[in-house]
Amino acid sequence: MKIFRGFQHPGIAPACALTIGNFDGVHRGHQAMLALLNSEAAHRGVPSCVLTFEPHPRDYFAAALQRPELAPARIGTLRDKLAELAACGVQQTVVLPFNESLARQPAQGFIDEVLVGGLGARYVLVGDDFRFGAQRAGDYALLDKAGRERGFDVARMNSYEVHGLRVSSSAVRDALARGDMEAAAALLGRPYAISGHVVHGRKLGRDLGASRAGAGDGFRTLNLRFSHWKPAASGIFAVRVHGLGDAPLPGVANLGVRPSLDANDVNGGRVLLETHCLQWPAHLGPEGAYGKIVRVELLLKLHDELKYDSFDALTAGIAKDCDDARAFFAGSTHAETHRQTTRDRI
Repeated sequence: MKIFRGFQHPGIAPACALTIGNFDGVHRGHQAMLALLNSEAAHRGVPSCVLTFEPHPRDYFAAALQRPELAPARIGTLRDKLAELAACGVQQTVVLPFNESLARQPAQGFIDEVLVGGLGARYVLVGDDFRFGAQRAGDYALLDKAGRERGFDVARMNSYEVHGLRVSSSAVRDALARGDMEAAAALLGRPYAISGHVVHGRKLGRDLGASRAGAGDGFRTLNLRFSHWKPAASGIFAVRVHGLGDAPLPGVANLGVRPSLDANDVNGGRVLLETHCLQWPAHLGPEGAYGKIVRVELLLKLHDELKYDSFDALTAGIAKDCDDARAFFAGSTHAETHRQTTRDRI
């Protein structure tokens, strides 16, 4: 799949079959739409193309209005979205920066400058609630009228349902917020996952529990940064890690914001997915995972983030999480834990 930042690039196809949206999560409704798009593109002999936005338009308006509560929780990173679009067979994706200029662009100008002039759309497929242009003034009727006048086909796809439930990014966010990973997977058509480069963290896990019997190098973690400040999921999870060997590895992970241990903490208050593999691959050695791209599937939420009063308490808590994750992977019934919920953890 070819990826472009903006549409003013010589490598962009002169014509395409196009769909437009944020595609956060690339859920089963999105997948059905992309399958139809690919079919229509093949029929017309042009590449399939997704036009998406970064940041999310609601992120932009939340910042502009200084009302962060208006920003949606983010299901996936841009990397994950692009990977899923490619997996769905999309041939070209254009990531359009959502800024003041785009927010103010009239609907007709968006059609003329972006869809026709920039992307050469021959076919445009949208969802049943699609709106566009300044003040969301553009709708399907306006787009259809423009298509008849400018020579491109316009189609609208109705909502996609699973067991009577409308599949949407909002439904995925709701499932992740309540920690129902099974429901999220049903909506996504796959386990919820986050991928990225393994980066250096505080290296606190090497020391935690190193002196405990059988702890070895302590609780070594793989650190992935989640670029958005408001992830749709948070807490402690039993996970499966791909990318460190031929087979996925079981693990336990924390997704959230850890308070800094000091003013120079390298995490800087950012959202991290910190994953401890229950079976660390010996061939990697102590430093062999840094820079690798891994994908972490979040399979079961164990509990929310907790605040521990000491390193000993934190060590014991992580050890308990590892035991619970092992029980999950062994097929044992996971007992629900009743612990105080907080955003903080030492």
